[in-house]
Amino acid sequence: MSKEYVNPTLLFDSMEYGFSQIVTSTSKRTIYLSGQTPFNAEGEVVGANRKEQMQQCLTNVRMALEAVGGSLKDIVALRIYMVNYDPDTEGDVIAEGLKEFFPGNHPPATTWIGISSLAVKDFLIEIEATAALE
Repeated sequence: MSKEYVNPTLLFDSMEYGFSQIVTSTSKRTIYLSGQTPFNAEGEVVGANRKEQMQQCLTNVRMALEAVGGSLKDIVALRIYMVNYDPDTEGDVIAEGLKEFFPGNHPPATTWIGISSLAVKDFLIEIEATAALE
């Protein structure tokens, strides 16, 4: 499988925010993950703030992909839903979290979406992922 990460000079440089503008794939197998929440395996919310919850969500994404033979390196796209997201005060938190889990020059294409609520009152964030595997 080959993946190409494209960040056209005609678009803003998204790499400082931890994501690519475009990812193409010649994969034979596409994996669509349901939104991963800050629940641990026991159904307990992990984290009292967005950073801690994001780490749990991305850990859950990693474990879900491993269950089907994939890894974080296979992710081509993320959608991040955040309750009452304030880009002025929290943008750096999200960018740093993405760079921590997706270091280097090949982060997935990503959309950040501010919303009013999620399925559970204590959820501050939920992350959907699409992965491409051979």
